[in-house]
Amino acid sequence: MLFNSYEFIFVFLPVTFFIYFYLNKKKLTLASKGFLVFASLFFYSWWNIDYLVIILVSMLFNYVLGNSLIGEDQQKKKFLLTFGIISNLLLLGYFKYSDFLIENFNLTFSTNISLLHLALPLAISFFTFQQIAYLVDSYRNETKEYDFLNYAVFVTFFPQLIAGPIVHHKEMMPQFASHRTKKMNYYNISLGIFIFSIGIFKKVVIADNFSLWATQGFDVATTLTFLEAWFCSLAYTFQLYFDFSGYTDMAIGLSLLFNIKLPINFNSPYKALNIQDFWRRWHITLSRFLRDYIYIPLGGNRKGSVRTYSNLMATFILGGIWHGAGWTFIFWGFLHGFALAIHRFWMRLGFKMWRWLGWFITFNFINISWVFFRAKEWDDAIKVLSGMLGFNGVVLPSALEAKMGFLSQFGIEFGGFIGNINGDYFTLIWLMLAFIMILSFKNSMEKMEEFSLNLKNLLWTSTALIIAILSLNKASEFLYFNF
Repeated sequence: MLFNSYEFIFVFLPVTFFIYFYLNKKKLTLASKGFLVFASLFFYSWWNIDYLVIILVSMLFNYVLGNSLIGEDQQKKKFLLTFGIISNLLLLGYFKYSDFLIENFNLTFSTNISLLHLALPLAISFFTFQQIAYLVDSYRNETKEYDFLNYAVFVTFFPQLIAGPIVHHKEMMPQFASHRTKKMNYYNISLGIFIFSIGIFKKVVIADNFSLWATQGFDVATTLTFLEAWFCSLAYTFQLYFDFSGYTDMAIGLSLLFNIKLPINFNSPYKALNIQDFWRRWHITLSRFLRDYIYIPLGGNRKGSVRTYSNLMATFILGGIWHGAGWTFIFWGFLHGFALAIHRFWMRLGFKMWRWLGWFITFNFINISWVFFRAKEWDDAIKVLSGMLGFNGVVLPSALEAKMGFLSQFGIEFGGFIGNINGDYFTLIWLMLAFIMILSFKNSMEKMEEFSLNLKNLLWTSTALIIAILSLNKASEFLYFNF
């Protein structure tokens, strides 16, 4: 079930909301928690009920193992933790990476092993990482023993189940156990609807429009000229941001309806002045996971410069693999690890650069690296990058030929304007507006901090919701559902 669907907005959400708080009002606390788990599992199994058993078994396994890690001797705890992490990764690896490994094995050893063609269970990457974090924190004695129903709500809570944010038990489980979350809070309801309206507007009105040009350029067009390639790459850069941050806004807003506060996951990442700054702003909960559970355990920056750079590379290559089973994702992770290593070396040398130049370099690096993230195959990435480098020629609108015809002597042509991505001048306007929004406007989390119940916010919420709902003319999944 999609957040941006009529059945979710007009049936599932209101029914779940009112039954949950009705049960709490009648002091039926266990029943309300049980109902929320049931509703969340129903939400999850809406796509494919066959995979419901996977999340149930994973949840029960990690809960039992997490409790077993409390109070055990150190050697036994280490064994149980290792067993738990390996088991979770094997589950994730079987569904997500089996065909990738078989393909590369066949290619390397000239074999012909049949692919499994397994459908990727929805949200398996997210709930697996979330539960690995729970096991590690239990091993570190940073968890308290909660009942299974609380843990089940923590794992399955429908606003963040499918695509995060990746949350910690210490952020969520005390909230689910608190009696203060059991009563309707009209301020939280108003704030939640406000943030939800921003998120669905981002997704339906902005991201889905950019997706038309990005999809045409990456998946359909056979060649791209200079402007077409740049417009295509920028369209995906903005589509990804407004799509994923839109989902996160909706998740945060929906959680507030139930008096649950999810962690911030985005903080204007395209305003970043360097690559380290970007990762402090983009998918913050994933960055935190990579830092706390991969980078620091590998040694972080405590074992010399060479190990620090190696740890950065390893962390982000693993981050790339987490996103998808493909060499393009691995290379995307490599690029970011390499960029972070360069940035760290630059800072050690004490060099500085102008803020505008830092932003320009960072944004263009991010935009170019997203090409590998989006491309389904290497050839798609090469096609777009070749166009961006001008290898397929530069074509300007024919309307400019009268004043700029002299450029023809430099190989520049005049004719159709970004036709291979089905674009027009409207595309240019959208890109300009997107730049203005990401650089000049306050983000949704800043809006949330200054929110108050007034006519202005009521009008904005109503307008954004109405426009978004009227735009729900087709099913459109969120990009991170694929990861």
